Amino acid sequence: MTSTYNDVRAVIEGRIATEMASSPAIPVVYANSSFTPPNTDSWVQVQLQFNDNAYFTLAAPTTGFNRQTGIVLINIFTKAGVGAGANYTIAERVKDLFDRVTVNSVTFDPASGPLTITPSAPESYFQTQVSVTFDAYLQ
Repeated sequence: MTSTYNDVRAVIEGRIATEMASSPAIPVVYANSSFTPPNTDSWVQVQLQFNDNAYFTLAAPTTGFNRQTGIVLINIFTKAGVGAGANYTIAERVKDLFDRVTVNSVTFDPASGPLTITPSAPESYFQTQVSVTFDAYLQ
């Protein structure tokens, strides 16, 4: 079982970091991290949002569990003006990481997207977003 928000974050960021380090490697930026986007290359931005937290068990606070819901938003940036193929290939890699998978008591729902974001930010890229909701069980 995971026990803290940082445990959940580590599960999510660890999966993305491992996958994006494989060939072809793609830079990843996480929340509250400095980053200068490459001029022409693809890159990925990861945002994690925690939502509702509710009782999962009725046991005492030291032995019971809460169900923490949340969403992972993965923004995918590729070169503008050359079609969506490269972007969708990265989106497929991201989707396959989380789609209906359970890792260390974090259960991911089917991924949604890629949703085209217009205008992109920064504007010199073609941007899509894949989102994945999750349930984490925290002690």
